[in-house]
Amino acid sequence: MSSVETFPYVWANDAPAKPDALPALFTEQHPEIKKILLDTGAILFKSFGIDSPAKLQRCIEAFPGSPVNYVGGNSPRTNLEGKVYTSTEQAAHSHISLHNELSYAHTWPRYIFFCCEKPAEEGGFTIIADSRRILSDLPASVSDSFRGKGVSYIRNLHGGAGAGPSWQGTFETEQPENVEHFCRENDIRFEWKDRKKLRLTENRAAVIRHPETGEEVWFNQADQFHPSTNEPEVFEALMELYEEDPKEMPQYVCFNDGSDIPLEMLDQIRAAGDKNTVYFNWEKGDLLLLDNILTAHGRTPYKGSRSILVAMLS
Repeated sequence: MSSVETFPYVWANDAPAKPDALPALFTEQHPEIKKILLDTGAILFKSFGIDSPAKLQRCIEAFPGSPVNYVGGNSPRTNLEGKVYTSTEQAAHSHISLHNELSYAHTWPRYIFFCCEKPAEEGGFTIIADSRRILSDLPASVSDSFRGKGVSYIRNLHGGAGAGPSWQGTFETEQPENVEHFCRENDIRFEWKDRKKLRLTENRAAVIRHPETGEEVWFNQADQFHPSTNEPEVFEALMELYEEDPKEMPQYVCFNDGSDIPLEMLDQIRAAGDKNTVYFNWEKGDLLLLDNILTAHGRTPYKGSRSILVAMLS
């Protein structure tokens, strides 16, 4: 298991940066990279000059695995080139809490690649935490409840105007039948409302085992989907607005049996995440590789422009 002091593992390039140096490294030293990744969960590759969509695309093409798109994802982002996306388009003042990418989905990426095209003028740290440590630091009452009940993620997508994402943007299509096909293929319950609004319900496990190491990890986004993730005044306003049925919010979460998750448990989850959070500041050309099961990630607010790119492999 990784230690906070050596997390992420840093792999520095001492030679002048060349466009194909990191893709060559991924091809030639993949066994060693994978070994480190299974141990630490995160590797920061420095001074390789990966600072554009084209360069990141070449990196993921060199790393064994299948590229993953973001159809059905919950975060606003734009496809830039190949399978390279903007990391997120949430407002700069927003804090993005720790999460394992697409842990609410039927399938998720094994590897996440982030690279820095332009660091923020101020703030904009990427935060990461070892999902094994988060689980081990939770009270048994919390981990046992989530392990036994699982998590139900609820999303209400508008048809072009309203709060939160649209179903067209989420599924990258204008055709409802394409959405329905995707949902059936990916174990998502769907319900249309006047063919304009769409409710999605995804019942998932909250704790899983890593397919290679067998380690049990905290793997869900319950605290992020819950409205209490917002500032207190926003949380109170949302609960008042949706007092009759909180499940009508743009996104909501509960246990798989439909019961509400106690706020105290969500606070304990956030505390365990905070305890294990590592902050690092980006430099142009940095590439961060994460094992998406072993490592959760997030982002702090920032000022000025910032461009972090992302790609994912299964």
